[in-house]
Amino acid sequence: MDSRAFFSASSSSSSSSMFSSKTKSRHPLQDRSRHTVKRQLRPSQNHGDRFIPNRSSMDFDLARYLLLDARKQKENLEVVSPSREAYRKHLAEAAMMNRTRILNFTNQPPTSVNRNCKEVFSESISNYQVKSMKQRRYISKSAERTLDAAEILDDFYLNLLDWSTTNFVAIALGNTVHLWDASDGSASELLSTDEETGPVTSVSWSPDGQHIAVGLNSSSVEVWDATVNRKLRTLQGGHRSRVGSLSWNDHILSTGGKDAMIINNDLRIRSPIIQTYRGHGDEVCGLKWSGSGQKLASGGNDNLLYIWDLSMASSNSRTQWLHRFEDHSAAVKALAWSPFQRNLLASGGGAGDRCIKFWNTHTGACLNSVDTGSQVCSLLWSKNERELLSSHGFTKNQLTLWKYPSMVKITELTGHTSRVLFMAQSPDGCTVASAGADEALRFWKVFGSPKVTKPATETANAGPFTNMIYIR
Repeated sequence: MDSRAFFSASSSSSSSSMFSSKTKSRHPLQDRSRHTVKRQLRPSQNHGDRFIPNRSSMDFDLARYLLLDARKQKENLEVVSPSREAYRKHLAEAAMMNRTRILNFTNQPPTSVNRNCKEVFSESISNYQVKSMKQRRYISKSAERTLDAAEILDDFYLNLLDWSTTNFVAIALGNTVHLWDASDGSASELLSTDEETGPVTSVSWSPDGQHIAVGLNSSSVEVWDATVNRKLRTLQGGHRSRVGSLSWNDHILSTGGKDAMIINNDLRIRSPIIQTYRGHGDEVCGLKWSGSGQKLASGGNDNLLYIWDLSMASSNSRTQWLHRFEDHSAAVKALAWSPFQRNLLASGGGAGDRCIKFWNTHTGACLNSVDTGSQVCSLLWSKNERELLSSHGFTKNQLTLWKYPSMVKITELTGHTSRVLFMAQSPDGCTVASAGADEALRFWKVFGSPKVTKPATETANAGPFTNMIYIR
């Protein structure tokens, strides 16, 4: 609840209670008889008001004797069973032991502390503000670090930035892929292609954080070992044009091309192509495997969003989709699977759509749709909180942090002077790297710190993964 709404509601209710005793002004020439309340009060025998008893004139001993005597006379007239008589005696003993009752008259009322209503209200408001300040997380509006990203391609349909589980940031600048070590700030060059095969159109780290896939404009894909700067193999012959999207699922590398095809490559075998998904009518610009590794989400320049189920896959080239969504009215590039709710997918539309939509991929239902007001370029879920970060284009070129599922804006991060095309998340989930057409790579401390440290055993070991890649 918004604090201003709380203050407004609280102050109005407090004001009505504080001033309710005052006489309200009546309209001139209004019949006064309608506002007159006639009361007929009959004085009691002890000359006290019947609504406010006069305790000083009461004889409590006499009243108690009369009550007990009347009860004894009534009991003598009634014929009761021995069990009922025992029950009554038990009640009488309990009543004598527990003389303190809530609605019991006493000779002197308890002393009350005289406090002004205004003081009580002010104290409650201050307590609420202190509690809100403790729960609110500080998010800096400025980037922690900014690096030069010269020659980065201003192309909405590409994916040129990724962050590995070993804390290395990979960014493609023109024909070259650069690596930046986030632990010590050192930079190095992984590879550089020639004009015939380049430029680089996509990069994606493997789950072990040691290998990286690089999509090229020439329709081929290269797999590199980043620890020794060595190319392990080249995947070619599947696509007929540039490969702008990549996604890993253990030993399976999925590639999406401008030829509208999606190819699953099993890197353990000599002939890696095991499935080809056909459904899109234009370039596949978004590609993401779910956390369970069972579903693959793909978005295209044809404004379509597909969900592919691995259990439905076969060796046949024409594999059907699980769901086909047509709700977006622009290219669907931004895709993000929820880390805390299975089968929850967030998707973002381009400049003609500007919406973030949430899907239940089990039932195929659209759970919510939010108009962000600008092109949605990328989406990232927080690993530690139920929050979603989106990057945008014209007019603000901002990063927006949303609270899920209310989709209330938590904050907006500005600094890029052109659309923020790419985002990547650090291994601990706290920091986000963003790259835009302004040729700047910025790092933001946007997400909260992890509550529980994940064990190192969740990360795949580098050795067995290396042995699974067929090298030729």
